[in-house]
Order: sequence, then structure tokens, then C-alpha cells
Amino acid sequence: MQAYCVKCRAKREMKDARAITMKNGKPATQGTCPVCSTKMFRIGKS
Repeated sequence: MQAYCVKCRAKREMKDARAITMKNGKPATQGTCPVCSTKMFRIGKS
């Protein structure tokens, strides 16, 4: 799944992506950037 990396300022394929639920109950996907290892986050169903 692709997400926007804030550090690289580019859309990249997420590494180690996993589905999570936010505090408000909405679904999201969290992973890491393959280039800079920054946490990536995408709101919505995965």
C-alpha cells in the first residue's frame, strides 16, 4: 500500500504495513518508509 512520507516528501510503498484502529474507532494503516525508516500512516481501510 502506498502512503506519503513526510520526511522524503514523496509517495512510497509502505514496508511492514499493518492495519490498526485509531482512538476514534476509524481504520488506518501504519508502516515504515523503505528509504528513511520514518513511520508512515494512512487513514482508511487497508
